[in-house]
Amino acid sequence: MSITPHGSMRSHAGGELRAEHADETVTIAGWVDTRRDHGGVAFLDLRDRSGIVQVVADPESSDALEAAHRVRSEWVIRVTGTVRTRPEGMRNPNLGTGDIEVAATSIEVLSEAATPPFPVEDRIEVSEELRLTHRYVDLRRPRMGEILKLRSAATSAIRRVMDANGFLDVETPILTRATPEGARDFLVPSRLQPGESYALPQSPQLFKQLLMVAGVERYYQIARCFRDENLRADRQPEFTQLDIELSFGDQEDVIGLVEELLASVWRETLGVQVEAPFPRLTYAEAMERFGSDKPDLRIDGLELAHLDEVFADTEVGVFKGVLGDGGSVVALALPSGGDMTRRAFDELVEWAKRRGAKGLAWGVVEEDGTLRSPLSKFMSEAEIAGVIATTGASAGDAIFFGAGPRTFARDLMGALRNHLAAERDLIGEGFAFCWVVDAPMFEPVEDRGEAVGSTAWTPVHHPFTAPTPEWIDRFEEAPGEALSNAYDVVCNGYELGGGSIRIHDREVQERVFRFLGISDEDAQERFGFLLRGLAHGAPPHGGIALGVDRIVMLLADATNIRDVIAFPKTQSGACLLTDAPAGYEPQALADVGLRLAPKPVKD
Repeated sequence: MSITPHGSMRSHAGGELRAEHADETVTIAGWVDTRRDHGGVAFLDLRDRSGIVQVVADPESSDALEAAHRVRSEWVIRVTGTVRTRPEGMRNPNLGTGDIEVAATSIEVLSEAATPPFPVEDRIEVSEELRLTHRYVDLRRPRMGEILKLRSAATSAIRRVMDANGFLDVETPILTRATPEGARDFLVPSRLQPGESYALPQSPQLFKQLLMVAGVERYYQIARCFRDENLRADRQPEFTQLDIELSFGDQEDVIGLVEELLASVWRETLGVQVEAPFPRLTYAEAMERFGSDKPDLRIDGLELAHLDEVFADTEVGVFKGVLGDGGSVVALALPSGGDMTRRAFDELVEWAKRRGAKGLAWGVVEEDGTLRSPLSKFMSEAEIAGVIATTGASAGDAIFFGAGPRTFARDLMGALRNHLAAERDLIGEGFAFCWVVDAPMFEPVEDRGEAVGSTAWTPVHHPFTAPTPEWIDRFEEAPGEALSNAYDVVCNGYELGGGSIRIHDREVQERVFRFLGISDEDAQERFGFLLRGLAHGAPPHGGIALGVDRIVMLLADATNIRDVIAFPKTQSGACLLTDAPAGYEPQALADVGLRLAPKPVKD
């Protein structure tokens, strides 16, 4: 037995009614979007998931008219009536149902509703806090309903591609133990083993590798993952990722699969044809040209210029000091930027300071080839000529200079590139995909500002990423130069996913652990189950994890990831709908052997 398409309480979805249904008797149900009461006649706009349809109650059906007088916005009602075409001049071309209306013969109130906390419409001026507190009302808005449909269509398209390529959908545990994935774990105390705790998975990384050892060969999962990290517009403490792993393949297999997958998702949800293969950039090239490992390739022509050689013998104090300390001077030319006011330049200097810079030098190329800048009196003619030639600037262009430690200067100017492009409308239309490959295997701990054990190095991705073949036997000799067999897929400046070929040799994995300062005893304690698995016939394997929330955010042209999640957390990690996180009953804490510290006293 199958359920009826629209539920047994109605014969049709209201938003799907059209002129071809004229003269049919239908039963529809939904929420009262608006009510227009003209005394002798009442008009109700009835909204369900499929859209809005106009219902008319007139004196020919007195019971229906009486009920229509009584209902209010957001009441849930069921209407039985006859579909009829609207008179000429009364049709609404903005509605799919605009050519028809339903003449009600009966209106049944299924549920009354309190006055909504804000109008159920897309153009609302209301705080996000209020929207998230009453998310069940917010999700009734047409825009939010369309996003939920879009998300469902995207995950359906994903499953079709994965199934067609022979991948098995396998679930992995939610209660596990802590693994190093680059963020803090959420811990779950155990009642049965007081003093011990589980960790919620930051990803299914180790389990999917063990599935390859188990002979599954092709695995995928639309997995819930958890990271206790600082939040921003494109991050949440709990999120959804498409997790993929395959055996007996290489980087090209994973890249080809992901390009097919993303092309299918974009085609099936938006009708957009994505061209593959995607452009590829090495990590080094992306950082040198764009100051980012997730470059927005829609921005045309804005590329960084490195001026270390130009200022090698400079007397410009700030540049001389930075270069003497091993840092870099990085510049960015902005076409026609000379039209900016002094106030606009000063605002950019303050913007740079908020990002941790001591300042931001600037100049404007004049018609005679000179540079108008607060620093130009300290520069030699050769340096000015070198700056203009290296940046490719022309008369009327502005040039910005960032100086500091190499990584910092590059990151700052990469962020400035994005900022200026958005501010001056230099971002192109459409979707610009690319791959960033050959990332470093390690980076100095100080680049992240954190300590990892007793070592001076930390993985750029995670410690299970394989080095490229030419580095597999000697990554310890030059860790700052060793490259990993890793790849990230990027679209419009967002990293949609990252993956790698994994280490499948136990000896190599143990060498990586030792290099990172993880002793053999600690490795056994933390990763013994993985090491034992690698010793029992592990095939070469690799995979990737794609952020479903970020993919839907791009598809929906949203700017905040919270808008594409049904019940998101705020930027502080709170759920305003349920008022979580919340305290525990004392007995519940006692059962797991815990006592909560008192809340910090606020000033």
